[in-house]
Amino acid sequence: MAEIYLVRHGQASFGADNYDQLSALGEQQSLWLGEHFAQRAIRFDRVIIGTQLRHSQTVARILQGLGQTLAVEQHAGLNEYDFIALHSALGNTDSDPGMPPYDNRRDYYRTLKQALKLWSEGKLTGPLPETWEEFVDRVGNALRSIQQSAHGRVLVVSSGGPIAVAAQRVLQAPSVTAIELNFQIRNTSVCQFFFNGQSIRLATFNTIPHLDRHDRAEAITFA
Repeated sequence: MAEIYLVRHGQASFGADNYDQLSALGEQQSLWLGEHFAQRAIRFDRVIIGTQLRHSQTVARILQGLGQTLAVEQHAGLNEYDFIALHSALGNTDSDPGMPPYDNRRDYYRTLKQALKLWSEGKLTGPLPETWEEFVDRVGNALRSIQQSAHGRVLVVSSGGPIAVAAQRVLQAPSVTAIELNFQIRNTSVCQFFFNGQSIRLATFNTIPHLDRHDRAEAITFA
């Protein structure tokens, strides 16, 4: 069977004017992952990423560390959901009429988790760019496209939301599972899938072999 190595992008710029930009640590995480692949003699036959800047920056560093040159394909179905729109829409729901202040990341992600739950239940109102069903469908379409057209070993770089949905779909789990998994996925973590034209199976989830060492403990991030 063929393989997919589905990687979450490196640490982005949380709290900055432009989140869609790797931090210096995010660049380093990605480079380390590429070096890990090189040490394990893991080479890729195809590279597919979302269209967001943090995806292209991540894959550039991975390929640099790996020492492999490949054409990079893009699929918009691998892009993250619009978390800014979800936060804004949460202020229009009957269950929570006001947006709470975000004094820290914990507050931010607690509120985002609430918004995701309402969104998945069709209870989030406001000018949202897509429904939960549309988000899940585009991720599923991207996964099917890779499954039907790719072969060998495929490197895919995406974001936490699509990765969580991919795992949820393969496991045939409920939507709440995708939401829970979303908040566990670490930057530059790897999910490995085996696939052919008829089936796809999850082999590993959220692994960070390139960061799982005592001198890189502070390099393990989630945002």
